[in-house]
Amino acid sequence: MFDILMYLFENFIHSETEIRVDQDELTEELVRAGFHHDEIYKALAWLEKLAALQETDIKPYFCKGISTSLSRIYTHEEQMRLDVECRGFLMFLEQVNVLDASTREMVIDRVMEIDSSEFCLEDLKWVVLMVLFNVPGKEKAYAQMEDLLFEEPDGILH
Repeated sequence: MFDILMYLFENFIHSETEIRVDQDELTEELVRAGFHHDEIYKALAWLEKLAALQETDIKPYFCKGISTSLSRIYTHEEQMRLDVECRGFLMFLEQVNVLDASTREMVIDRVMEIDSSEFCLEDLKWVVLMVLFNVPGKEKAYAQMEDLLFEEPDGILH
């Protein structure tokens, strides 16, 4: 499923062209690209839920009143999915104001819905980018995250 999300983001969502296709056309294209129907439906449902998160008050933690001085306590399931490196990266993104408490929770919500046995820091970075792309008013944070995702390390690492 994550491969499909990446494919869609790189080929449709992140591209500069505005392509509007219906779900049937998109499904057919993804099948032609070699993806299976059940994984396609899971990925499209994941994207629909992402879009719905910004338009609903279903989750009470998606509000502006969350204190930024509080530490996030992760559930056991979240700790199993997000290792120490991922959780540290989320904290870093909050400290540099790429994420706020609300967008952090959106990221965690979407991460927990990814149907994959393996999840790493690079995957998390892409999920953060997808979430920020879909939240109005987060263009600057999206640009910062894009820089973090695509930056090349300078110099020789020891």
